[in-house]
Amino acid sequence: MTRTSPRGGLTAFFAGRAGGRVSTACAALGAFAIMSSGLAPSAVAADIQSKQWYLDAMHAEAMWKISTGKGVKVAVLDTGVNPDTPSLKDQVLADEVPKGVSYKATEDYNGHGTSMAELIAGTGAGGGLQGLAPGARIVPYRVLSKGLSSTVKKETPAVADAIKAAADSDAQIISMSIGSDIIDPDVEKVVKYAHSKGKLMFAATGNDAESKNFIDYPAAYPYVVGVAAADDKGNVGGFSEHGSYVDLAAPGLNVPYWCDATFRSYCDGGDGTSTATAIASASAALIWSAHPDWTANQVLRTMIDTAGRTWAKGERSNYVGYGAVRPRKVLENSDINPGSAATDPLSFENGTGVTGVTPSPSAPASTSSQAPKNPSGGQTSAAGSTSESSGNTTMWVAFGAAGAAVLIGGSAFAVIRSRRKT
Repeated sequence: MTRTSPRGGLTAFFAGRAGGRVSTACAALGAFAIMSSGLAPSAVAADIQSKQWYLDAMHAEAMWKISTGKGVKVAVLDTGVNPDTPSLKDQVLADEVPKGVSYKATEDYNGHGTSMAELIAGTGAGGGLQGLAPGARIVPYRVLSKGLSSTVKKETPAVADAIKAAADSDAQIISMSIGSDIIDPDVEKVVKYAHSKGKLMFAATGNDAESKNFIDYPAAYPYVVGVAAADDKGNVGGFSEHGSYVDLAAPGLNVPYWCDATFRSYCDGGDGTSTATAIASASAALIWSAHPDWTANQVLRTMIDTAGRTWAKGERSNYVGYGAVRPRKVLENSDINPGSAATDPLSFENGTGVTGVTPSPSAPASTSSQAPKNPSGGQTSAAGSTSESSGNTTMWVAFGAAGAAVLIGGSAFAVIRSRRKT
């Protein structure tokens, strides 16, 4: 599928509202889906961190000299989080989850939630996934996704209940790699409540652009930052759903993840807006840790202002929103102006709704996780620099006539793969 853009392209790798598909949860009007899809992927070799190409591209080690995310708590609403993997040892605050809300929060029935938690705050110990914000801590909330047994459903709370609980916690960031194409009034209500409590919310925009491109919720609700997925060249995945509810883009292709809930091995080549959401959430944690007095509005505003793009500041794309997330551009500028603490940087989108996408059906839809997938369609180009081949057979199509680039660290994706130290 060829994608064209009304504007030129992107210049800052990785950087709406109203409807979508929710993964990993069962809402009143439809089940949620997790926004990754592992379709018979191959197991990854021992050096899993060498597969995390975006750590080099985003200059992670340079950022960690300024901020690791210490002091920031990220609520992960997903399939649960296993706190016993080497990378998550002492990183998961399971005791902070209300027992009546998510009492199975540390029992991951899929492996997806644990993958997202490691991508956010994993220490990389034992050769595990290295989180972008290893100083942050995870507060796990297990929520329902489609295709679950009746027993698991009985033991897992609805998404609305988990968001409400996270809103009442002291977690500053709520990361939701889930989606549903059905509007749930209960979820929409608690999203507004979480916003009123000062939470910064990120959600996956969805992985079905090549077939339906329905609007995805909660990404499309007001006050939720919708995150699209891009690769090591800054190309937006052909599967990554688009529309005016897309706010930012983040690395979401060829990212490793746990193969399943046995936690025996990692799998390679995972593509999905799930991983993009986790990495965007980790980016926010790095910034908030460095500026603990900022509000959610100020953290998000600086992410938008510094996002990689080729068009003018303040303009957006239906494929990557305001651009690709570049937390280093915030961290390295001690004089950056975060703007008003009380002003919503997405006030225009939050007040006007979503346009330019296919409306969702009226019949209930199942929820699925935005888990990794291996798409075969095209994507929009986000970066035009050279990088080592990742082995992905996906075809990419330039975003705009010039095939502009999205920048992650301050330069286009010039990715140098190297063995990472843990």
